[in-house]
Amino acid sequence: MTKILKKQSLNPYVTKMVVDAPLIAKKAEPGQFIILRASEDGERVPFTIADYDAELGTVTIIFQILGQSTMELNALNEGDYICDFVGPLGTPSQLDGLKKVAVIGGGVGSAIAYPVAKRLHQMGAEVHSVVGFRSKDLLILEDEFKSVSDKLLIMTDDGSYGTKGLVTNALKELIEAGNNYDEVIAIGPLVMMKFVSALTKEYGIKTTVSMNPIMVDGTGMCGGCRLVVGGEVKFACVDGPDFDGHLVDFDAAMKRGAIYKEYEGKKREETCNLLKMGEGK
Repeated sequence: MTKILKKQSLNPYVTKMVVDAPLIAKKAEPGQFIILRASEDGERVPFTIADYDAELGTVTIIFQILGQSTMELNALNEGDYICDFVGPLGTPSQLDGLKKVAVIGGGVGSAIAYPVAKRLHQMGAEVHSVVGFRSKDLLILEDEFKSVSDKLLIMTDDGSYGTKGLVTNALKELIEAGNNYDEVIAIGPLVMMKFVSALTKEYGIKTTVSMNPIMVDGTGMCGGCRLVVGGEVKFACVDGPDFDGHLVDFDAAMKRGAIYKEYEGKKREETCNLLKMGEGK
C-alpha cells in the first residue's frame, strides 16, 4: 500500500500525484516507470516517473484521465492508498556526455520530458525545451520547464498561448538558426515523435524517443509492449522505453496502439456510471 501525499489537478484532464515511495525514490532515474494497481481488483497500469526526491522519499506521477484505470486512480485523494506501486522499471535515459540538447514534449508527454530536461540541466548541459499543447487550457509544467531550460518555446495548435504551430515548426527554426544539438529527445504522442524523428533525420541529428505503449507485467514476459525497431522486435518495458527514433516503426506502433480504443471507451463509460452511482449514495 502506497500513501498519496499530494494530489493536484494540472488541467481538467491531467492529474499530478506525489506518493510516499522511499525505496523507489532512492533508485529512480529519468526515463524509468512504475506499475501500479489503484485497487485490489484493478488492472496493472504503467506510469513514467515524472519526478522523484530521494531525500523526501517521494515519487511523482502525472497522468491523463482517459480510461477506466486512470479514472479509478483519479477518484483517490490525499491520504488514500494505492494498492500496488512497483518500480523503478525500465532502462534509465542515457544522458552522459550530452552538452547541448533539444527536449521536445507533446501534451501529457511533457510530464515525461520534464525529468529528462531537469537531469540534463543538473549535469550542466544547455537545454532547449519545446513543449506543445492543443490549447492554453491544456498547458502543464510551464514553471518547471522554465527552471531547467536555457530556452523554452511553448507551442499551441490554436495559438491561444505561446506560438501557434507544431513542435516540429519550432524545432526546425532552432536547427536552422545554427543550434548544433548533440541529441534531440522527443516524448509525446506517437505521431508527434514520428514527425520529429523524420525532421531530425534530414539533418542527421541523433534522436531518442520514449515509447510508452500498452504494458502489463513490465518484465517482458507478456509481450504486450512489443514494437519493431530497426526491423527487430523489441519490448518497451525491458529494452526501453527509450529507442532510436530513426529506427522505430511508428506506423506499426500506432496501429497496435489503436487495438484497444473501442474496449477502453466502453470501460470508461462503465466506470463513469459506477463513480456517479457512488457519489449519489
